[in-house]
Amino acid sequence: MPWLSLDRLDRYALRLVAGPLALSLLALLMAQLLERLLRLFDLAAAAGAPPSSVLFMASMLVPHYLGLALPMAFTAAMFMAAARMCDDNELDVMLVSGRSIARIAAPYFMLAIMLGTFSIYLYGQLQPLARYGYHVAVNRVAQTGWDARVEENHFIDIGQGLTFTADVIEGDGRDLRGVFVEHRGAGREEILTAAKGRIVPTPEGLQLHLEDGQIVKVREATATSGASVTVSRFESGFSGRDLSPASTPMADRGESVRERTLSELWQNMQTEEGQTKPAAEFHGRLARALIFPFLPLLALPLGMASKRGRRTPGVVFGVLALLAIDHSLQFGESLGDTGRLPAAWAVWTPFVAFAALSVWIFRSSLAWPGDNPVLRAVVAIENWIDRSRSKQLARSAP
Repeated sequence: MPWLSLDRLDRYALRLVAGPLALSLLALLMAQLLERLLRLFDLAAAAGAPPSSVLFMASMLVPHYLGLALPMAFTAAMFMAAARMCDDNELDVMLVSGRSIARIAAPYFMLAIMLGTFSIYLYGQLQPLARYGYHVAVNRVAQTGWDARVEENHFIDIGQGLTFTADVIEGDGRDLRGVFVEHRGAGREEILTAAKGRIVPTPEGLQLHLEDGQIVKVREATATSGASVTVSRFESGFSGRDLSPASTPMADRGESVRERTLSELWQNMQTEEGQTKPAAEFHGRLARALIFPFLPLLALPLGMASKRGRRTPGVVFGVLALLAIDHSLQFGESLGDTGRLPAAWAVWTPFVAFAALSVWIFRSSLAWPGDNPVLRAVVAIENWIDRSRSKQLARSAP
């Protein structure tokens, strides 16, 4: 088909949308990540984890926030591209030359199909794997810090045969005075005392750096030799024992439906017919991916308003429409999750309503750019307000 081939005007239209799409996507991603980054830095600081762990955890969040930002960024980019063509009178020239609005929108439909295909992979494969990776990273960071939270003069069993206590705990909980560490092993016991100590994270784990101390090693008697006791003193050094607590085991991926891929959810739907959560999650992800081909139908007519017209109502309506479909899909997923409605009905009903609204707005705008139902509704409301004010002034006139 000829309309499937990209000519020079199509490539120009795609260049117009490429820059705003990249900038909008970057801005939305940064806005969403900044607030989470602050909490991740607080978590890493409290646990004593290196700053690089924050970057790794943040990278695991990118697929999640990308799925939230991509529809909004794509819609905004098409709106800005259509507005620029209209302001520069390029749209009028295209229409006069015989190029229809549907033909002008063809490259955006092709881009929307490609983004929808990518979104199926994003929502169906990348997001669930990244979500589980994020939980694993958070659990690893949470276990980095020494969370025994000892009280002064209280013995704490760290595990691996280690018992620890300190007379005084200062500062951030890592500066110690009057340190006592006991390690019991097979046929031997080691007691370490020191005047001062500090818990230091190292690549080998949490080590205890000690000053002005002594080590007492006791070896039990055997059949060939008797018991032996050795005492040694030191000025400064590491204990040589990893004081890291045993990490909490993570559940396998898939315990939550949000950590399962689309193929796994489909298998769950076939094998677990009584389970409503896999079905709601499956339909919700699929609906979010298939919404992209309908975004050009909504964004382009709203952006093609004439330069002396009003684009603000179109911007407000577009934002409200995207928020409405997002919250409606979430509500539909919750209804399907709890079993109040079949998952397919609960999710696809708002999807069909949004698709029908987009098609209606686009078809109503084919006659001339800028003549869309949203603007007509705003103009009708303004005319009604003006008539009402005129009647009130006429009645109040002497």
